[in-house]
Amino acid sequence: MDHQRVIDRIDETIVERPGRIILAFLVVTALFTMGLGSVGTSAGTSQFTTGLPAEEAFTQVNEKFSPTFAADTGSTSLIQYNRNVLDRESLLNMLRAQERLQERDSLRVASTASAARIVATQLDPSATTLEAQIDAVEDATAGEIDRAVARAADRSSRFSGLLSNDFNRKSATATATIGSVSHEVPAGLSSGSGQGGTSPLTPIQEQSIFVVSSVEGSIQVFGSGVLASEFSNVILDSLLIVVPAAVLFITFFLVIAYRDLLDLLLGVVALVMGIIWTFGFMGLAGIPFSQMLIAVPPLLLAVGIDFGIHAINRYREERELDYSIEESMRVTTDQLIVAFFIVTGTTVIGFAANLVSDLGPIRDFGVVASVGIVFTFLIFGIFLPAAKVWLDRRRDRIPIPTFSQTPMGSEGSALSGVLRLGVVVANRAPAIFLILILLGTAGAGYYATGVNTSFAQEDFLPPEDNPDWVMELPEPFRPHEYTVTETTNFLEDRFDSTQSDSVTMYVEGRLEKPTALESIHRAGDDPPDTVLTDGGRHADSTSIVTVIQDRAERNESFAQLVDRNDRNDDGIPDQNLGDVYDALLSSPARGQALDYMTEDRRATRVVYTVESGAEQGEITADAREMADGFRFHAVATGQTVVFQAVSDVIFMSAVESLGLALLGATLFLLLVYYVLEGRATLGIANVIPIVTTVSLVAATMRFADIPFNAITATMLAITIGLGIDYSVHVTHRFADERREHDLVTALDRTVRGTGGALLGSMLTTAFGIGVLALALFPAIGQFGILTAISIVYSFLTSIFVLPAALVLWDRFVGYDDSPAATTGGGGPSPDLGPEPATGTPNPDVAGSTEDPSVTESLLGIGSTPEPDTATNGGATASGNGDAATADGDADATGEDDTGEETTEPTADADSTAED
Repeated sequence: MDHQRVIDRIDETIVERPGRIILAFLVVTALFTMGLGSVGTSAGTSQFTTGLPAEEAFTQVNEKFSPTFAADTGSTSLIQYNRNVLDRESLLNMLRAQERLQERDSLRVASTASAARIVATQLDPSATTLEAQIDAVEDATAGEIDRAVARAADRSSRFSGLLSNDFNRKSATATATIGSVSHEVPAGLSSGSGQGGTSPLTPIQEQSIFVVSSVEGSIQVFGSGVLASEFSNVILDSLLIVVPAAVLFITFFLVIAYRDLLDLLLGVVALVMGIIWTFGFMGLAGIPFSQMLIAVPPLLLAVGIDFGIHAINRYREERELDYSIEESMRVTTDQLIVAFFIVTGTTVIGFAANLVSDLGPIRDFGVVASVGIVFTFLIFGIFLPAAKVWLDRRRDRIPIPTFSQTPMGSEGSALSGVLRLGVVVANRAPAIFLILILLGTAGAGYYATGVNTSFAQEDFLPPEDNPDWVMELPEPFRPHEYTVTETTNFLEDRFDSTQSDSVTMYVEGRLEKPTALESIHRAGDDPPDTVLTDGGRHADSTSIVTVIQDRAERNESFAQLVDRNDRNDDGIPDQNLGDVYDALLSSPARGQALDYMTEDRRATRVVYTVESGAEQGEITADAREMADGFRFHAVATGQTVVFQAVSDVIFMSAVESLGLALLGATLFLLLVYYVLEGRATLGIANVIPIVTTVSLVAATMRFADIPFNAITATMLAITIGLGIDYSVHVTHRFADERREHDLVTALDRTVRGTGGALLGSMLTTAFGIGVLALALFPAIGQFGILTAISIVYSFLTSIFVLPAALVLWDRFVGYDDSPAATTGGGGPSPDLGPEPATGTPNPDVAGSTEDPSVTESLLGIGSTPEPDTATNGGATASGNGDAATADGDADATGEDDTGEETTEPTADADSTAED
């Protein structure tokens, strides 16, 4: 298919029928608006763990060891801190808080546990209710309480685990403790490792906060319901801060770039339209809005701003040559639709590369971002030019002042001198410069191999302390109060282990085998460093073995049964295990036993406590090592193991998407430049600055200690998608200019004509996306900073590195039919110093009289343009020998001698009045 014929048809439709195009796009916008109300939300870490083998194993373990048809049981933690939480006042505060929670029927309290209850039981063994235990503590002296604490530490293995790591047995002091309250909820608790943005425990724990606040002392409520609430709030709070800031920055830089109110409004309308289309598509496709997708609107704004500035700037270049509205827009769209198509193709490849990820949210990101980029291409490639033509024909009738219509980077400006620096280097020592750049790229890439990978709840939550200015924002911009990060940091600092610091072994085998319990127990001997011990050489664990031992301590007849079947007197039965299990399951401990053993006695689980400050990777490696030590088939799982599995998938996603994006973009560019220019190798030159940019971004991640996480895992593929945007504009413009001018002149015109627009786009998008750093959770903030940095790197490499690659490409491949095959072949080389180039044809003046310019070739006019005459010609040979055909119909608009535009109807074209 002749691609130029398609482009010419698009050019003709934009110029001749702008009103119909505008109407069609507004209708589509209205249709997508209907989908906005269907956009749901998804928050938290559970969306990332779904579908992973480790997560499925963890879910199966929890479901298998939960009673069938029983209500879900959730837990609320009561974190108490004081100078000494073991004195009478603090013990009473904890007991009263648990009592008041138990008295509230709406809280559905099933049981409570705390160090205070254990101490009260030591004071009065008959005190089994909270009311009786409060009386026991109130009647005790300080000395009696201290002795009760000492007995509790000796007799109860759980007691020390409920106290902070500064617990002193001799003085009976500790600065923090954790109590727990179990709730029965109808259904809905996740059996997986992650936490979403909703939980049936949220209203229960919110009410618990109110109840506990009536008790004296410092007691904080914590649990999955609080966590889910903060996951949900952080998305809205971040958007309320980021979106207004982005609008302010983008508007400011767009005002500088456009310098015209009508053009500014047109650009903003196109940007809003792109966002509506994308979010409408999400609603219609049933894709929920998650933390991952917060990055999509800024990315679409980045590409849309670039397209808009390039379209307006290129159009103004032609208008500066006194061409009519129609002629100028034909040239603009003829060149930029091709460039926009290349950018769209490579950007979609970069984003779509994330579809290879095993993580659902990253795949959703790839889909939504890719579709959004296609929408952006259609809106800025067709709608915006049509609207620009429609508005400019009516500009005189609209009472809005025009401030400036000159293109950025025009001849003689200070910006022009700066943009030429890359051409100066490329003209004098391109090979040496490019070799140095490639060596630096290799060094940066090697340094970047040390980037870490992480996945944690904290990545999705605000930091412990938000800046004061954030908390002082007026409503509705002021964020909620967030406590989870502060609480988790407190727990990690004060406790050797918390509720989430554990690993689970899922063990399958015949549990009635005589050696079954002995082998399960021995697997915990001499544990690795990350696993806590019970004070000796055995791992601190909970299993069916500990359930049997606990029951034996409480029931004498059961203890005698265990003794009769314990041949080596180690407290663990090793014969007639079926009888032991029968007795256990027929006792009040049945529920606890089924938490650790299936009823068919063919599977069990063992929960090991691990250090709270240990690295996920170390814990996972140690857990898998312990699993190998079981005589039965054992699988290590648990939240820590699942999160490490997510981290591993994140790293693989980053590597795979990077490789796929780079390979796909390179092949796409080779194909496109072969079809458009007959020079596939031009795509290689186009990719060089992208490779450099990717290496620099990855090296920056390591230098700034920013890991690959669920959000930044997409960073390198996105860098390719966005970075190619800049290099494509330069390469495509160079290809057009090279057919008409010598090498250096072509480069000079390219960086001045395109570099100015790229600079405006870079500043606008870098600051517009950089405002993501204001987001309340670190992962998105890091993503915003990295994206802004990648855009700056892409601009710099496209302006200062790409010219050297193009010079070498031209020297070894080049255009055989260009006016000059070598530098300066078309005349003396222009002066490329900081001062304006005296030997460079001014893009603001008509081109060479010997060869038709790009504009003249596209319009089918001679070397001396007659702006007062509408183009009506046939095919004219272009610089590369291809036939460029102007529209056969007469333009609907001409200009009279006074410079005012007049409209004359033609037989084929739609009239302005009709549009």
